[in-house]
Amino acid sequence: MFLKKRTKEYTGNCWEQIDQLKQKLEKADAILIGAGAGLSASAGLTYSGERFERYFSDFHRKYGITDMYSGGFYPYDTLEEYWAWWSRHILCNRYVDAPVPVYQELLSLVNGRDYFVITTNVDHQFQRAGIDKKRLFYTQGDYGLWQCARACNSKTYDNEDMVRQMVARQRNMKIPTELIPHCPVCGAPMTMNLRCDDTFVQDEGWYAAAERYEEFLLRLKHGNVLYLELGVGNNTPVIIKYPFWKYTLENPEATYVCVNYGQAYAPREIVDRSVCLDADIRLILSELKRENMNAG
Repeated sequence: MFLKKRTKEYTGNCWEQIDQLKQKLEKADAILIGAGAGLSASAGLTYSGERFERYFSDFHRKYGITDMYSGGFYPYDTLEEYWAWWSRHILCNRYVDAPVPVYQELLSLVNGRDYFVITTNVDHQFQRAGIDKKRLFYTQGDYGLWQCARACNSKTYDNEDMVRQMVARQRNMKIPTELIPHCPVCGAPMTMNLRCDDTFVQDEGWYAAAERYEEFLLRLKHGNVLYLELGVGNNTPVIIKYPFWKYTLENPEATYVCVNYGQAYAPREIVDRSVCLDADIRLILSELKRENMNAG
């Protein structure tokens, strides 16, 4: 019911909206954070440009690949090359801290509060920033996990040790054949635990996180709830954006906040209880942190 009635707010220099957000954060009884790819991009985990060239210039030269996203779907000739690509991709996006401490600044704003995070990001930067994994629901998978390519079982497998070996030992864009991972159950090749088709494995950890998320939602039917949406685009709006609109509409005490550079808007039905900031997330969080320090 929202799609034909949304309205976009021009925010200018954002000072008024930042002040509104600060007040809403202070008064909120509970905060539900919904995070998309824009949050990681704001933290410096960009998939193209200089950062891409730093890690994948050889793949660019050989195949014409120009960004990390499309490179993940390239039909490489061999598994040795496939895993050379993916091991680098995993290492630089999962096992190193983001260049800009956006996640840490977000944690500092909600630390000690009643909050939960649902995210479509798969880089686990929330955990790297120190957020308790029991407050997180990663709906779309994890760069740090592998699964059977045939989905013959519902288990996932930590990959850090193997990934580091693959990166260290690869030569000429190929890993040693003996490092190719295979499913310990059926012997099929492993693949990434990412939701890209109907073979995605939802393991015990996924279901436990989903249950904790549902339990948190049950407590948000009433009261001063802040739905804080950060960097969520329109690729999968049914996971975060549309539900946040619906929850805000159903609770007259709730507030919807959208921070997204170039895509900050709210539907008319809740626009009077919305704060939309068309700006870089890291600038907004830095300003909120600065104001909190001055107030202290």
